[in-house]
Amino acid sequence: MPVRHLLLALLVAAVWGVNFTVIHIGLEHFPPLLFSALRFLAAALPAVFLVGRPKVAWRWIVGVGLALGVAKFGLLFVGMDRGAPAGLSSLILQIQAVFTALFACAFLRERPGGVRVAGMAVAVAGIAVAAVDEGSTGPMSAFLLVIAAAVCWGVSNVLTRRAAPPDALNFMVWVSTVPVLPLLLLSLAVEGPRRDLDALRALDWTGAGVIVYVAWVTTVFGFGAWGFLMRHHPASSVAPFSLLVPVFGMSSAALFLGEHITPLRWCAAALLVGGVALTSYPPATPDGGLRGRSWCRRPRRSAGRARAGRLPRRR
Repeated sequence: MPVRHLLLALLVAAVWGVNFTVIHIGLEHFPPLLFSALRFLAAALPAVFLVGRPKVAWRWIVGVGLALGVAKFGLLFVGMDRGAPAGLSSLILQIQAVFTALFACAFLRERPGGVRVAGMAVAVAGIAVAAVDEGSTGPMSAFLLVIAAAVCWGVSNVLTRRAAPPDALNFMVWVSTVPVLPLLLLSLAVEGPRRDLDALRALDWTGAGVIVYVAWVTTVFGFGAWGFLMRHHPASSVAPFSLLVPVFGMSSAALFLGEHITPLRWCAAALLVGGVALTSYPPATPDGGLRGRSWCRRPRRSAGRARAGRLPRRR
């Protein structure tokens, strides 16, 4: 990768990591479901008029919009609003790689190799350590909501893989149009119209800046730049930079929010990031390279089908 592309990958990881600190600040201004709805509204408008028509079927846009926008971000924002620390949330969400692998094996008929299975086990051990740490210092219900958000992220990843969008920015902008109305209706039903109106009336420059950051910087710029990198480089070269997200997330939370990182949390971070790295890395080929098409082994064809597809040898 050229140096400018390496710097762009680092910038995207930093933007996504700092995003958790910005979300924490935003939750001081908005109820969580309303905040999530405003985030996607700002991400969709006016970008939806600039990116052109959708390039995948609407069923994939709606499916990812519900799984990622409504479920994943709704649960994440509610969990953080109930007390899940920003830095820990940035770390826990990385378990989505494990759920993505599991769902891919269940629904895409992919089989994980031994290294990936070991990585899943290490990552789950990291979650267990983080649960022990959070159970002694914070609300366990908020911790579980963030894990549920990671599950929904895994679902959306599998749906995105099936959709195979040729343009990541176009896809993400159209996906952002789906969660707005469901999240607004949920906010009115759960958080109440009075609380929503009070938050909108009290909108100040900080609240507006938070919405701009989580919508245009993390969503439009972040996913657009990430899609650009994925189009120009192998996934095995780009994907590892996502492991830096919790590094920036925990560091920014400690710096700007004063969050204390306990020894147990450091241990959980090492296990989880290491496990996700093993889960995410493609297996090596016999010549020392990396397989680019799939990071899981697909079921082998039966011997009969394999023999049937061969041409007879010439004598």
